[in-house]
Amino acid sequence: MKTDHPRIPVCTYRLQLNRRFTFAQAREVVPYLHALGVSDVYASPYFQASADSLHGYDITDHNKLNAAIGSGAEYDSWIAELHAHGMGQMLDFVPNHMGIGAPLNTWWMDVLENGPSSPYAKYFDIDWQPIKSELHDRVLLPILGDQYGRVLERGELKVHFDAGVFYLTYYEHQFPIAPGTYRFMLNGALEILAAHKSEDFYAELQSIRTALEYLPRRNETDPKKIAERAREKEIIKRRLERRCQEAPQVQQAIEQSVTEINGRPGDARSFDKLDELLNAQAYRLAFWRVAAEEINYRRFFDVNDLAAIRQEEPEVFDATHKLLLDLVRSGAVTGLRIDHPDGLYLPREYCEKVQQRCAEALRIKAQNGRAIYMIVEKILTGDEPLRGDWPVHGTTGYDFASWVAQVLVDQTAEAPITNAFRKFVGHSMHYGHLLYANKRLVMRLALANDVNVLGNMVDRLSEQNRWFRDFTLQALVLAVRETIACFPVYRTYVESGQLVSDQDRQVIERAIGAAKRRNPGVEASVFNFLRDVLLLQFPENIDDKERGEHAHFVLKFQQVTGPVMAKGVEDTLFYVYNRLSALNEVGGEPQRFGASLEAFHERNLDRHRNWPASLLATSTHDTKRSEDVRARMLAISELSEPWRRSLTRWRAVNRRWKKHIEEAEAPDANEEYLLYQTLLGTWPLTDSGGAMANPGPDYIERIQAYMAKALNEAKVNTSWIQPNEEWLGATRDFIAKALESSPKNKFVPLLLPLVEQVARLGAINSLAQVLLKLTSPGVPDIYQGNEIWDFSLVDPDNRRPVDYGKRREMLNCLSSSKPEELLRNWPDGRIKMFLTQRLLQFRHEHADLFRRGNYLPLPARGTFGDCCVSFGRELDGEWIIVIAPRLSSRVGFPPIGGKWKDTTVELPDSLSLKNVRDLFTCRSVPLDGRRLNIADVLSVFPFAVVTNL
Repeated sequence: MKTDHPRIPVCTYRLQLNRRFTFAQAREVVPYLHALGVSDVYASPYFQASADSLHGYDITDHNKLNAAIGSGAEYDSWIAELHAHGMGQMLDFVPNHMGIGAPLNTWWMDVLENGPSSPYAKYFDIDWQPIKSELHDRVLLPILGDQYGRVLERGELKVHFDAGVFYLTYYEHQFPIAPGTYRFMLNGALEILAAHKSEDFYAELQSIRTALEYLPRRNETDPKKIAERAREKEIIKRRLERRCQEAPQVQQAIEQSVTEINGRPGDARSFDKLDELLNAQAYRLAFWRVAAEEINYRRFFDVNDLAAIRQEEPEVFDATHKLLLDLVRSGAVTGLRIDHPDGLYLPREYCEKVQQRCAEALRIKAQNGRAIYMIVEKILTGDEPLRGDWPVHGTTGYDFASWVAQVLVDQTAEAPITNAFRKFVGHSMHYGHLLYANKRLVMRLALANDVNVLGNMVDRLSEQNRWFRDFTLQALVLAVRETIACFPVYRTYVESGQLVSDQDRQVIERAIGAAKRRNPGVEASVFNFLRDVLLLQFPENIDDKERGEHAHFVLKFQQVTGPVMAKGVEDTLFYVYNRLSALNEVGGEPQRFGASLEAFHERNLDRHRNWPASLLATSTHDTKRSEDVRARMLAISELSEPWRRSLTRWRAVNRRWKKHIEEAEAPDANEEYLLYQTLLGTWPLTDSGGAMANPGPDYIERIQAYMAKALNEAKVNTSWIQPNEEWLGATRDFIAKALESSPKNKFVPLLLPLVEQVARLGAINSLAQVLLKLTSPGVPDIYQGNEIWDFSLVDPDNRRPVDYGKRREMLNCLSSSKPEELLRNWPDGRIKMFLTQRLLQFRHEHADLFRRGNYLPLPARGTFGDCCVSFGRELDGEWIIVIAPRLSSRVGFPPIGGKWKDTTVELPDSLSLKNVRDLFTCRSVPLDGRRLNIADVLSVFPFAVVTNL
């Protein structure tokens, strides 16, 4: 397939590849996706990961395909099918971390075997000299289900011997044993074989033991010694294997020695040798609960099985990008999504290097530093812009999802919705205070060591200078923690040798100022010192080495603020601040209750000017709920009074199902409030649009699973670290009782009328956001299955198999479906598919209009002027006018025809009025001068694209 570089997609379609949806299955859906109008598949990570991984972010080898997804031949067949249909592939690439929970990761296994002397020791972001001296030159592995001593003496840790290699197991976990410590087992074997001292095999076993003693130590970092150790240890293993094959007595003696080492439950002293052996390893096994405070390798957030890697090291970059660049070179991969760039030491430098290597692979000259279409999973907050000096095409689209949700909110309902929330939960919630408190919470529960390490680093910096040496370690740790808690964005991008940008300076000074205000009892000079360090404002009397240490601290600090924000906000606060949970999305700002039409247009104009190829998302694998669930829940803002009244009734009839636990009711009021929103967002409908009286056991189980995750994430009454099984069980029972199919059930009959109202408004909201996504500046993205109604919740619910047979059949029938029929049967989802396919076909036919066309905000006038989003796209005389409904409860359902009364949109003088037609009905559109009457434009569908093409 011949393509221009970079290839800008017309529309991407996210596929979640795993053992349940393989390369072969992905190949089968290519013709369907092509017929839908998709130009590029957007693939989840598919490099080698654990076999049961459903997401692919736990990569264990960047240079192998995941065999659980398919073979190389099946992959090639999929790519050939894509190319046969003129389609590209954007790959989700994971540079920040690797999965270390299985022996498949040979680099990590080598590090555990050899410590700092491993050739791969510098690949991982490990602190080999942590605060705790017992962990020097060792890696803490918090994988035990109980205290180490208890696990040891229960016999759950076992040494094994196979093919000349000793290794340790703990249930499904497997760990290497350092070759230098093989002596523990070999000494025992030699004692058992003492009667055979005259035999050659005995002398050979002694020789092997002696060779082990001469191995370079595992704390050697000299390259020659590392190479010698790597070579000699493998020779020794082969010698041992050969000796066991040639002399079965040796094999038997070693097995007997291993049995003795493994100890006997009930005899505590029998585990002394095993304890001594484990204490001699390059790792320290520990209870998983100690991870937050003592872990000494950087993780992806707080996930112990995902270890960060150091892409700033050229050797690491080269080793992790070989296969990727081969796929780019062959044309298999035509675009990249970079996962979690904020975790990287130098994100801009990394993006530049990827583009440079792609240009070399493709043998082209990069345009403005861009050789391949590349987007980054950068989460922007507030008015924060994407960095203009990054050679990328934009973000993954969380920002668009947030703004399109905000513009569908009824801003006039803020006071009644807030009052209903406060009255139901019994107290007010201040978003800013909760944000601060929850960031501090995760720094205490999950990321304590990350903060402590930074505190110790800055303490060492203060000790280097007589002006600052009196700052105590405790004060500096507090200053770091409080500054991070007050950070208004995910991270800054200060780099050594570069001027600090005004944007970064403002962020740092704002955070320091807020930290000072929240800590009036702390000496201000401590915060001032930290501020100066973060701004690279060096004291006059430090040398280049000390400047380098200052800069290194800043770069490490920047790698921590993002995870704290993500865990504190996305994975905690967004399950607590439930005023209108539809706004609680990655990159969202739920403290802002809606956005004006002007603000939405300004965001589109900014994207058109600066990032015209940025991705536009509404559902992703990371969203808290699907676009259709969110669209329904947004409609609650239009029904504030029915919502308030319903809450009172629902609480009254369901109170009997609550359980008293330690003077509290489970679930609590805030959890119950979230549950009711979730039910309105997900409740299944009949074919006629009525709410199902009995949603069925599968639905109830999904809601129970979702609420269990929500409660653990919220960390109020239970958590992943300390699950409160009684509370979780009470909540599970509450849901089961409240939704029980029984004539005596009083709740469901009270719920269903509001479900139906919300579902109708939600369907209009959903169609509106699809229309806005497919016509706004940027590249629209569709999450798998969301071309029709999809009412999935947060993962793993949104990774359920997609029924492509059903969707293929629906697509085939669209051409024979009449507009009136599609609207009448809106519950079946064909109307959403029709809107999607027709617009994507049009985008293909007029790609330049959407890629380069001017963006023209067009205010509507009249009775319902505030109830539609209208704008134009224009290029060289060709144009479209987009009319998307909002706040449709004011207009009526469905919001078509005369319900719009005198609402009009004025067309700019620059637009030619010849051949004006509606894209979806192909009918000519009557004009009143230069005015479009919305009643005419929306006479058939509750959405429109008017064009002269």
